[in-house]
Amino acid sequence: MSDTDIETVTVRGVEVPRLGLGTWRLTGDECREAVETALDLGYRHVDTAQVYRNERQVGDALAASDIDREEVFLATKLGPQSRACDDVLRTTEESLARLGTDYLDLLLVHWPNGQPPGSPPNPLSSAPDNAETLRAMNELVDAGTVRHIGVSNFGVDLLDEAREASEAPVLTDQVQYHPFWDQQELLDYCRVHDVLLTAYSPLGHGGVLDDEVLERIGRRYAKTPAQVALRWLVQQKQVATIPKATSREHLEANMAVFDFELTEAEMREIRRPSKYETLKGFLKARVLG
Repeated sequence: MSDTDIETVTVRGVEVPRLGLGTWRLTGDECREAVETALDLGYRHVDTAQVYRNERQVGDALAASDIDREEVFLATKLGPQSRACDDVLRTTEESLARLGTDYLDLLLVHWPNGQPPGSPPNPLSSAPDNAETLRAMNELVDAGTVRHIGVSNFGVDLLDEAREASEAPVLTDQVQYHPFWDQQELLDYCRVHDVLLTAYSPLGHGGVLDDEVLERIGRRYAKTPAQVALRWLVQQKQVATIPKATSREHLEANMAVFDFELTEAEMREIRRPSKYETLKGFLKARVLG
């Protein structure tokens, strides 16, 4: 296997590339160019969302590529105002138009409560009904415009409720997961019920880049701390990850994680849940942009 080959994880008979491209906070030409470069390098898993406001740029990159649409696993997520049945159907059609495709490989509920934690409450809106949203997503599966559905930022209890409410299998739960953010309980649940855990912010908002443990382990394999952190994720059963990157150099580096293997002892050593390290990386990323 060459350094640029993308391995896949199979869940419910569906093959998903273990390493994809996340596009959160990518906009305009930067987003289009990043997706174009990623596809050229061999990425075949691209993740976006209605609230990212970059679906058109992702679609432009797909259209400019020589890669056949069937080869790309394309995912988007419903916006906070797209939760009632009619809104799910309407905004998904709008996403398809922006992306320039007639189907989605994966459509996700972005946040179980309709908006990220810390967002100011909207007194004019009621809490979304996840069951209604999932029923509408099932209609899209039946119609063939969505191949698979999933959720994002759902804990074990909410994921269990979502699976009960949906006739179509919930293929994945996309959550924050990196060496400093523990998701072991959710991962155990996913493995039992054949659900993929898709890790976003896999580099801890940049917090892993100067981590001494990852640096030390990386020296054994001539790898960077970021590559060790990504390898730690893709080496885990039932896990895929979608790091964000823009430069060709970083996109290539992120892909070069399938030519070495961490030991069991190293895997255990890397997992160090720390809310402090997670918050530090998050705040540093906001300050540095």
